[in-house]
Amino acid sequence: MTDYKKTCGKFAAFCGLPLALAACGGEPAVSFSQDVQPILNKNCVECHQPGGQGEVASGLDMTTYEGLMKGTRNGPMVIAGDVEGSNLVVLIEGRADPSIRMPHGKKEPIPKQDIQTIRRWIGQGAKNN
Repeated sequence: MTDYKKTCGKFAAFCGLPLALAACGGEPAVSFSQDVQPILNKNCVECHQPGGQGEVASGLDMTTYEGLMKGTRNGPMVIAGDVEGSNLVVLIEGRADPSIRMPHGKKEPIPKQDIQTIRRWIGQGAKNN
């Protein structure tokens, strides 16, 4: 066993797995149900639920993993593993036309740390976990 692996193993035992993964070049898995869905519930679901203004306008239902991954009438919002190609990221980061920025209207932008969580989840394969 290399010294690097021994060090990482000892660090994991001492500090816990999430810290060890970060220190050794990995990152903890982002959970859709525990990490991403609460962000969507707080910032998106008010409009993007069945019958909501956003769902009626676009066809995007963000109340479930399946609805999010189905996307809109115009195509996908999330491309697993492709953070920059995922329209969800473009819209919540404000890189699209201001008229379609999400959250829409006068709502507060999604906090940067929450956007980073969504970016990591997509980068990790956008799993239903």
